[in-house]
Amino acid sequence: MKDLHRPDGTLRDGPDPIALTPEDAGWTYTGLRVLHLAAGETRVLNTGDFEAFVLPLSGSCRVRVAGRVFDLAGRDTVFTRVTDFAYVPRDAMVEITSAAGIELALPMARCERRLDPKYGPAEQVPVEVRGAGQASRQVTNFGVPGVWDHADKLNACELITPDGNWSSYPPHKHDEAGECEVVNEEIYYFRIAGGDGITPSRTGFGLHRTYTADGALDENVAVRDGDVFLVPHGYHGPCVAAPGYPMYYLNVLAGPAPERSMAFCDDPAHAWVRSRWAGEAVDPRCPVTTHEGRRLWN
Repeated sequence: MKDLHRPDGTLRDGPDPIALTPEDAGWTYTGLRVLHLAAGETRVLNTGDFEAFVLPLSGSCRVRVAGRVFDLAGRDTVFTRVTDFAYVPRDAMVEITSAAGIELALPMARCERRLDPKYGPAEQVPVEVRGAGQASRQVTNFGVPGVWDHADKLNACELITPDGNWSSYPPHKHDEAGECEVVNEEIYYFRIAGGDGITPSRTGFGLHRTYTADGALDENVAVRDGDVFLVPHGYHGPCVAAPGYPMYYLNVLAGPAPERSMAFCDDPAHAWVRSRWAGEAVDPRCPVTTHEGRRLWN
């Protein structure tokens, strides 16, 4: 099995922080690129047999694809605002230009159908709070089935876990077709805020666990800003944000199912935890951000 934890810098392709193909991961569908464009720089990409989202992490850009032009206002950091984004199809030349510079993610999936490009406005991205108490977290559902149906294989969402909280909990899996789950390969791409709670920094850290019921896979790792973790199978969770260091992660999922789905099964040993949330208050820090910006709390 290929290394599942890929620390920052181990997936570089030239100056870009991440260039992860399905072949690099040892699977079939799911990939991720993270690009840095300097002020005034233009980048031209060929999507090949992948569809992708163009998702600003920090900064803004203009996207030209198949005769369409999308201006993405973006955000200062992933901890300050829900961003707008663009969907780009397979077999397309994509031109990205940034006047002031940008860091952006390209979650991607190998697919069969070629769809039209499409713009996703930030104000139409639903923000959900899951869990309660110390398991409260924000889920930004920009690219999930039922919210964004304009994709062939690709699923993606963002999570923000306030410092000291747990997310991806109870542990869950999606590695077989069954009554409660479908098969999906999944990428976790982490950003960890520094002491100001806004600016990503390698100083802070969080924890992530992936395991199987038989113990053949049992990974417990410290993750830092820019790290990637690959989930080929098994239960995954929790992701824990260390006190003082809020955690963001981008989830990218794709698989062989004919219809896009993010269905999963909880680990039955821990599924009971959900029943406790009805009697617990939601952490008032959630949601952390909206399309209007960072939400303040008392």
